[in-house]
Amino acid sequence: MISRFFVERPILANVIAILIVILGAVAVLGLPVAQYPEITPPTVQVTATYPGASARVVADTIALPIEQQVNGVQDMLYMQSTSASDGTYKLVVTFKVGTDLDMAQVLVQNRVASAVPQLPLDVQKQGAVTKKVSTAILQVVNLYSPDGRHDSLFLSNYAWINLRDVVARLPGVGDVIVFGVGQYSMRVWLDPELLKAFGLDPSDVVGAIQQQNLQVPAGQVGMPPAPAGQNFQFPVNVAGRLDE
Repeated sequence: MISRFFVERPILANVIAILIVILGAVAVLGLPVAQYPEITPPTVQVTATYPGASARVVADTIALPIEQQVNGVQDMLYMQSTSASDGTYKLVVTFKVGTDLDMAQVLVQNRVASAVPQLPLDVQKQGAVTKKVSTAILQVVNLYSPDGRHDSLFLSNYAWINLRDVVARLPGVGDVIVFGVGQYSMRVWLDPELLKAFGLDPSDVVGAIQQQNLQVPAGQVGMPPAPAGQNFQFPVNVAGRLDE
């Protein structure tokens, strides 16, 4: 019945066909074209670390102040946080599709900055990091030692030192995450009996290590005003951070 209506009125059918062609041409010229269109909500991630704290302590001292400030940021859909038993905290804030991710990062960072004074002193020293992230990993690269000479600690640090910065500079790369054992570090075990014998507590040991593990300027020999006959100027190098 509909076809008969247009057969009997060819002019109307031609006008509608021409109108559809014009609308299609306008749509082709006006619609954006992208290889990877934005179909997933953009996300911003906030991370912080409280060394030695349990998951409950992290939730009470880090998650609560930060989430109270970040909650309700402009164009936010929802947020999800994780407090781990190793003292790490991660908050992922999801925004509406089409939100300017750079502006969203600035808004979240401003909210987090207002919560930093409420965080523990150890967390403030390390800082709360705010950065834009992707919800999906696009590529995974594995490193291995063919002859087995290098362990996972060596490989993870090799990736961190030699590969991470190079890959992060590639166009379109938002962030690079190195999975593995971790970076080189020192772990100190305390003897409770010796601490008790010397009348010390763990904070005293931590303070002593921090005082010894410093990079300080030692100055130079022969700096002006120098006495007569002083022809050379030498920098002084002293022992800095602990390495063994």
